[in-house]
Amino acid sequence: METKIAIQGIKGSFHHQVAQEYFEQEYDLDECMSFTSLVKSLIENKSHKGVMALENSIAGSIIPNYALIDRNNLHIIGEHYLDIHMNLMALKGQKLDDITEVHSHPMALLQCADFFLQYPNIKLVESGDTAESARRIHDQKIKGVAAIASPIAAQMYDLEILSAGIHTIQSNKTRFVIVKTQNKELPKELINKASIKFELDDTPGSLATILNVMNNSKLNLTKIQSMPIIETPFQYSFFVDVVFEKYKHYEKAKKILELMTTHFKVLGEYKRGIQ
Repeated sequence: METKIAIQGIKGSFHHQVAQEYFEQEYDLDECMSFTSLVKSLIENKSHKGVMALENSIAGSIIPNYALIDRNNLHIIGEHYLDIHMNLMALKGQKLDDITEVHSHPMALLQCADFFLQYPNIKLVESGDTAESARRIHDQKIKGVAAIASPIAAQMYDLEILSAGIHTIQSNKTRFVIVKTQNKELPKELINKASIKFELDDTPGSLATILNVMNNSKLNLTKIQSMPIIETPFQYSFFVDVVFEKYKHYEKAKKILELMTTHFKVLGEYKRGIQ
């Protein structure tokens, strides 16, 4: 049976590009217009694995996706870093002066905000997906409207790139994670990164103590993201990524952290992606 991969967006999107680069085997795509529908696809067994953006080097963390992974008990089984090239594209034969609106995913608009300071007359409109915006312009032959999307989307939907590389900072990377409903993927000797979540009692220095445990256990903290606990105001969950050379070091630290924290949870154990 062919593997089915759920992505946020359609063919030509950055999620599609990650699927092409990450998966070696043949697969079918389940094109989902929101991260919520991507998760639903996994839970209802319509797809086997999903590709989900988690953070961008310009725009920061996509915090709702941390909550989606946690709340739906998904497991991170891998990660992939993608160089993001944002391009302004429209129907062929148009110039930048002809454009009155630009449609794209909110994260894409955010990453290109500085570019549009030069064009205060252009209205920025949020859409569900970068590539879908490009496809709609092509299919409906919409003049005066441009999309921000990948070079692949311009090729697939026969659009002309009016301005290439319009993202604010040229070194623009997005970290994507590969998720599924079960965490049986890699042998321990290949695992060198983990994503965990925990809560702490409201005592002074508790977070500092936890960070010291990680350091003493030879774990390198690469990410920490706090998120408010809705039921208890001004209390937070912490989402943490750690890398390590030996799984046994992580395993030892995990046992200590389970005792020192409340609501400890492993979100994924996987092989570190190449940045």
